[in-house]
Amino acid sequence: MKILNWAAAGLAVLALAACAPSTAPQAGGGDEKSGTLRVWLYEEPNRAPKEKVVAEAVKEFTAANSGVEVEVSYIPTTPARHEKFKGAFNDPASAPDVAEYGNTDLAEYAAAGGFADLTADVRAWPEGADLGADLLGSATVDGKLYGVPWFIGIRALYYRTDVFDELGLKPPASIEELTSTARQIRAKKPDMYGIAVGGEYTFGALPLVWDAGGDIEKLDSPESRKGVQAYTDLLKDDNCPPQTCASLTGGKTVELFAGGKAAMGILGNFSRSAVDAGPAAGKYAVVPLPGAAKDSIAPAFAGGNNLGVLKSSAHRSLAVKFVQLLSGKTYQTKMFEAMGNLPTLTSARDALAAEEPFLKPFLDTVAAGTRFVPIDPAWVKIDNQKVIPTMLQKIATGRSTVEEATTEAATAVNAAFGRS
Repeated sequence: MKILNWAAAGLAVLALAACAPSTAPQAGGGDEKSGTLRVWLYEEPNRAPKEKVVAEAVKEFTAANSGVEVEVSYIPTTPARHEKFKGAFNDPASAPDVAEYGNTDLAEYAAAGGFADLTADVRAWPEGADLGADLLGSATVDGKLYGVPWFIGIRALYYRTDVFDELGLKPPASIEELTSTARQIRAKKPDMYGIAVGGEYTFGALPLVWDAGGDIEKLDSPESRKGVQAYTDLLKDDNCPPQTCASLTGGKTVELFAGGKAAMGILGNFSRSAVDAGPAAGKYAVVPLPGAAKDSIAPAFAGGNNLGVLKSSAHRSLAVKFVQLLSGKTYQTKMFEAMGNLPTLTSARDALAAEEPFLKPFLDTVAAGTRFVPIDPAWVKIDNQKVIPTMLQKIATGRSTVEEATTEAATAVNAAFGRS
């Protein structure tokens, strides 16, 4: 389903929040006005730019709040994060006050009761009105807002302009052109992948599935199979050999493109700093990932991260204030400049779009229509069990046909949802 379908839910959140107190402590928490505020943020392939911006925010926050220190820890985004958060929810002594988390993890964390309801806080925050209802909906479960959307993660097609110029190639305008272009590059430059793709890159594969009319909940449909086939056709010796690429994650494909080992990659706006820190810096451009129809745009996964307050926080008011500072326009803009993170605040996004050409392909992708994973704890099971990567890897390595692998994956998806 598209995130935009959550607009009504987001509006309902604001309506329900109108009369609620803005910083009422949650059960098990408190509202101390001094002490150490503990913050968990995600590790990045190139963390230094993010760390610098966060340090600025911490300096501003501690200067404005006497007797307060902020302790920031960077945690991995690997599947182990689920256990780390589960431990924090069960042991307040080890838990942070503020945490960054992926919006795909929302349903799991809400079901565990680990995050505080921020509905009223966002309603009372002046900049909260600048968050679109669709984004609020992506952070909402059962009418409660469990975080402030911090940035939107949209993927598009990065390509090496120097390689394309040398070989007389144009940016692909369809999946067929993408595949043929990748093979041409691999043939003429055997030390380089045409496009870096990975068997463990779920959000690289899903746009092709969605473009074909398929869906996560119906992986064995003819439409889904068509999209799966289109993606796994890239996991071949004539582009990205399965013996090395079947195990690649999205993060590894970023490293390959940034490191000059691939001529194309399906990377996010948030990958910009990593690319600019490597040999590909200054030698690339970005276009929307094409769909099957010429000049169409494949639906991108509308990912992104939220900033939430733990229900067990002993510093609830301070935690909310820190979240609002870090997710406000000033620091969203700084995070874009540092990391390429696309702001969630409309005013910040509009201001940047007017002066930053880099944003255009991502905004064009958003305008063409994005998709999201099911906001249901079942998705976490599907993700943790690596249902989609296993499907892709079995096809890429020849252990299963497309029909066999998608049938197996669909059975696992149905089991996760409790269906027979």
